[in-house]
Amino acid sequence: MPDGIIIDAAVDITDVVCPVTFVKAKVALDELDDGQVLSIRMNDGEPVQNVPRSVKDEGHRILRLSDNGDGTYSLIVRKHGD
Repeated sequence: MPDGIIIDAAVDITDVVCPVTFVKAKVALDELDDGQVLSIRMNDGEPVQNVPRSVKDEGHRILRLSDNGDGTYSLIVRKHGD
C-alpha cells in the first residue's frame, strides 16, 4: 500500500449479499489479532452503505474506503479489541 498500511488479511465478499456480507467480514475480523488490518473487497450499493457502518458499530477503525473502478470497493479496517 502506498501510504504504508500493511494488510494482514483480505476477504472478498463480492459473491454474497446482505446480511451475509457483514457476517463474512465479521468472521474474517474475528480471526485477526487486535491491531491487525483487514482488506474487505465488496460490491457497490448495499454492502458499501452497510458494511462500513456495521464494522464501525463493532468498534473497529476504518482506515480507508476506496473505489476499485470496477464496481467494487476496498474497505481497509484495523481490528480493535474489547
